[in-house]
Amino acid sequence: MRKKSASIDLSVMQASAEKASALLKVLANPDRLLLMCQLSQGELCVSDLEEQLGIRQPTLSQQLGVLRDNALVETRREGKSIFYSIASKEAIAVMNVLYEQFCAK
Repeated sequence: MRKKSASIDLSVMQASAEKASALLKVLANPDRLLLMCQLSQGELCVSDLEEQLGIRQPTLSQQLGVLRDNALVETRREGKSIFYSIASKEAIAVMNVLYEQFCAK
């Protein structure tokens, strides 16, 4: 726990709680969490994500759409391929904590 310091304005705290809650809701889906874990290693195209994670294309497209709609990932087109990368510094920070708690040896 943090030391008690100058009190934070309640409206600021509520707005921050809403933003944090929205991020956690998006990450609460196992397929989206897998996608974010994989993308935390670097940019990947859709076919690579499908192959590496074993998520079928319809589900993959749906979950990538949710991540894109919530500004957690961004896209880049190269020819016919679409590449995804993480766009949210807050999401990367949460992914780092999750990695330390659940994946690090």
